[in-house]
Amino acid sequence: MEILQRINEAAAYISAKTGEIRPFAGIVLGSGLGELGEKIENKIVIPYGEIPHFAKSTAMGHKGNLIFGELGGKSVVAMQGRFHYYEGYGMDQVTLPIRVMKILGISYLFVSNAAGGVNPSFRVGDLMIIRDHINLMPNPLIGKNLDEFGPRFPDMTRPYDLQIIKRAEELAASMEIKLQKGVYLAGTGPTYETPAEYGYFGKIGADAVGMSTVPEVIVARHSSIPVFGMSVITNEAFSFSEDYVNDGDDVVIAANKAADRMTRLFTAIIKSL
Repeated sequence: MEILQRINEAAAYISAKTGEIRPFAGIVLGSGLGELGEKIENKIVIPYGEIPHFAKSTAMGHKGNLIFGELGGKSVVAMQGRFHYYEGYGMDQVTLPIRVMKILGISYLFVSNAAGGVNPSFRVGDLMIIRDHINLMPNPLIGKNLDEFGPRFPDMTRPYDLQIIKRAEELAASMEIKLQKGVYLAGTGPTYETPAEYGYFGKIGADAVGMSTVPEVIVARHSSIPVFGMSVITNEAFSFSEDYVNDGDDVVIAANKAADRMTRLFTAIIKSL
């Protein structure tokens, strides 16, 4: 089936459930960060399993719901859990919800993830504004270009919106929320990285590393949607002791602890736009 048809059928199903709601912002919630979805008011919850052509979210800490409602006084649509390339989904499936959100009318996209801190000044629980990224995954725009969404060669000079970053920093300062800022590197996973890989990623300019987010950002920028991204640092990938291990449960626990601060900040930013 043509990808455009799949996108349109998914959007039509969602619109039939939500009526005339035109969401102001789309939000993608990563591992352990689904709490923000619980703060959305007047919500309509649609499980991914009901939506035509949506994949199933199998990752830890991903609830698998599309939530419509209000946050910061604005209409939003939130993905409570995302799809990953490592789950065996093609990039067209991983990024399909972003194109569906575009058709539904979003003006902004907010993305979040749990990430390993490569920068030695980062600590577990830190919030990092993503100012840029390094993509080590297949590019989701490979293949026939969807001219209806954007150009063959989209510009990626500013993948993350500078105005929203500035606003986020001002709001965080007023709310006494400490922020880091850095470059997010996306690999395929699903293995955690070796110490040598972490060292390499630091040398090529990464501050944090994960297995998601960048495909969605590329597809959003292809459609000229302004993006704001945030990583929650859930492990310190630079201080290896003899008994150091990366553990998926620990990642979700660390993300949950930081989710409240991220929720308050996302809400304040959306309110201010």
